[in-house]
Amino acid sequence: MIPSGPWYRTAQGAGLVGPDGSVGATIFAEMSALAASTGAINLGQGFPDTDGPDEVLEAARQAIADGVNQYPPGRGMPVLREAVARHQQRFYGLAPDPESEVLVTAGATEALTATLLAFLDPGDEVVAFEPYYDSYAAIVALAGARLVTVPLEWPAFTADPDRLRSAFSDRTRLVLVNDPHNPTGSVLDRATRELVVELATRHDALIVCDEVYEHLRFGTVHEPIASLPGAADRTITISSGGKTFSTTGWKIGWLHARAELVTAILSVKQFLTYVNGAPFQPAIARGLDLPDAFYADVSDRLRAGRDILIGGLRDAGLEVSVPAGSYFVIADARPLGATDAAAFCRDLAATAGVVGIPVSAFTASPDRYAGLVRFAFCKRPDVLRDAARRLGSLAR
Repeated sequence: MIPSGPWYRTAQGAGLVGPDGSVGATIFAEMSALAASTGAINLGQGFPDTDGPDEVLEAARQAIADGVNQYPPGRGMPVLREAVARHQQRFYGLAPDPESEVLVTAGATEALTATLLAFLDPGDEVVAFEPYYDSYAAIVALAGARLVTVPLEWPAFTADPDRLRSAFSDRTRLVLVNDPHNPTGSVLDRATRELVVELATRHDALIVCDEVYEHLRFGTVHEPIASLPGAADRTITISSGGKTFSTTGWKIGWLHARAELVTAILSVKQFLTYVNGAPFQPAIARGLDLPDAFYADVSDRLRAGRDILIGGLRDAGLEVSVPAGSYFVIADARPLGATDAAAFCRDLAATAGVVGIPVSAFTASPDRYAGLVRFAFCKRPDVLRDAARRLGSLAR
């Protein structure tokens, strides 16, 4: 049988599946391999190069030693569901019921996948901001739905309200919001979030909020869409421990929503991973209960890394959009004559010894973002200073 499903067709269109059925490397894998082969500093993929807090790591080791190594409950271990509920109350004044309104998942990506597969039918439409986290398009295609995008424009990466309004239709089933945003590092202002709620209510659409960078903001406090008036009943809030606690390999995520929505998502999730990460769940629960000083320190350290990298990018002659959150900064390579960011990134490994990711990897409209490159600053200060020095050599 020849594969013909919507995700397979999407992968073919993106050049990830060849005519013979061979699977090609993504730009992320290609750039990581290029960094490894050339000795370039890999600022492409968004993973930290330091371990998380000792309390979290020790809690995982203790759980393994205590025999927490078999299947956890399908909804997730109570200790983590209760910690998620406490966290939402502590930071945002939300009060999900840990028994019926919280679900533990294999990272945020599984939470997104299970959610979209639970609520989308073929022909439905999903509104999302573009550029977008690369899995969004694949999941929507897998569900047989259509992705309708609202462009975020360089350099501020804000959304035009009229374009957002025009993206909604009677076929809109769901709006997908990533805030803080990957890849741009932008955050949504209050007016845009309120407009999302207004439009979703008018069109009876669900709001799915990907908030994995919720604590990685610089100078502003995160305000979930679920906390806005009229939003809670139609909002599914998704996050994870990987970014906040530097444990991306553990793949511990969660979502919360009203009970009926969580039950529908669980009906799909149980046939994806079923369950995951038993000893890591109490460890992430420990992390969620860490004092405010920990969260402030995470943000402060990332902001310092951001500023080091921005200095190097500007020294190189690139224009920079200063991010208000996340792990990432977007730079425009067009002042250096680059019109193809992918080619620029391939050359950059040799010319400067640094690797980034073209923003065209996060969009179906590559011409709109042709010269833009994403760099990750979730690295040690010494690594970022070295990268900044190397980048500065481009100007010389």
